[in-house]
Amino acid sequence: MASPPDTSKTIKLERYNSYIRKVNSTKLLNASSKLLFRATLLIALILVFLFTFNYPPLSETANHHLHTHSNFLASAFGGGGAWERQVRHSATPRRPNGFSVLVTGAAGFVGSHCSLALKKRGDGVVGLDNFNTYYDPSLKRARQALLTQHQIFIAEGDLNDTPLLTKLFDLVPFTHILHLAAQAGVRYAMQNPQSYIKSNIAGFVNLLEVSKTANPQPSIVWASSSSVYGLNTENPFSELHRTDQPASLYAATKKAGEEIAHTYNHIYGLSLTGLRFFTVYGPWGRPDMAYFFFTKDILHGKTVDVYQTQDGKEVARDFTYIDDIVKGCVGALDTAEKSTGSGGKKRGPAQLRIYNLGNTSPVPVGKLVSILENLLSTKAKKHIIKMPRNGDVPYTHANVTLAYKDFGYKPTTDLATGLRKFVKWYVRYYGIQSRLKKENHNDNELPEDSA
Repeated sequence: MASPPDTSKTIKLERYNSYIRKVNSTKLLNASSKLLFRATLLIALILVFLFTFNYPPLSETANHHLHTHSNFLASAFGGGGAWERQVRHSATPRRPNGFSVLVTGAAGFVGSHCSLALKKRGDGVVGLDNFNTYYDPSLKRARQALLTQHQIFIAEGDLNDTPLLTKLFDLVPFTHILHLAAQAGVRYAMQNPQSYIKSNIAGFVNLLEVSKTANPQPSIVWASSSSVYGLNTENPFSELHRTDQPASLYAATKKAGEEIAHTYNHIYGLSLTGLRFFTVYGPWGRPDMAYFFFTKDILHGKTVDVYQTQDGKEVARDFTYIDDIVKGCVGALDTAEKSTGSGGKKRGPAQLRIYNLGNTSPVPVGKLVSILENLLSTKAKKHIIKMPRNGDVPYTHANVTLAYKDFGYKPTTDLATGLRKFVKWYVRYYGIQSRLKKENHNDNELPEDSA
């Protein structure tokens, strides 16, 4: 009988092949897992990059909040101490019973002049400004440098940044606020209306919200505008005239501010004084104002648009020199009564006022151009055109009787004198080879760092 075939070698070979297959399968699985992990990681990184690239921060405010929070983190590790010391030092008055004033819009035209005037008389001043790009920020930075020379510190931030405002009030028991920060300009509102709502309404409300809970509550003087008179035809404009017909969104936001001020005065006992400025001009002024860009255009040989009303009449403005405006602001601060609230609750009636601050002498825009031609020794290329329907009003004229009665406001600078001082500053600041007529060096001109 034949013996059965020997299958042991075959069985061993099959076991060996099975082992090899398992090893290779394991290696393949490991390799596949690594490849899948790397692919997943790569896809995740690509998605993060695409999200970051296509969805930047929603606004400048968001960026600023990040900056503010980083300041607070730095403070926790000792890095914010220098910032806090600057705020406190700048806010400390140097005269007996001096004010501690928060000036919003301190790097602006009126804000910088008022800050200097308050500091020079011995008050403590802390500025707040967001240095936006509505006009050349380098001019705002130059004003900031001037204020720094006089030991005035400007905190960089936005009115809508509640943590920053709260931080300032935690550091300093402000006696007064001079609120001058706003989105200015009548025509720009047609391009960027939301900026006016954000600054002139939301920003103002946020400032009042923080102020109402402060202890002590500060007295607040803030900038309204002659634009609130809108389509009013009575002249000169009086605080008793109607202001419910604004001709521009800018004017509407300023009128809204006056109504909001009334509300916070009524509910929370905040002392509030509104100032209606009439076409402010002078050294360190705003480049978007007619006198400023007229000067630039005349010197560069460009055409100057001079507006007429739809019925052919000359457009006129109550041009008010910056020194006169500063005196009005300081007078309003000096006569502002204390707020009556505490912890956000009203304890009694509080002061609520509104005043015109103008020059009381309207001048046709054509006359403004003639004065500049004489000062610059250059003939302007004038283009007479009808005023577009962009919210501008044809005529402004201030009645300042009430401001004179309550704090002695009396403008003293005529347009020719004020423009001469502006032009001297302009050619110095921009380094223009002067073509001005030679004048006596003993003239009573405004120094570059004067308010």
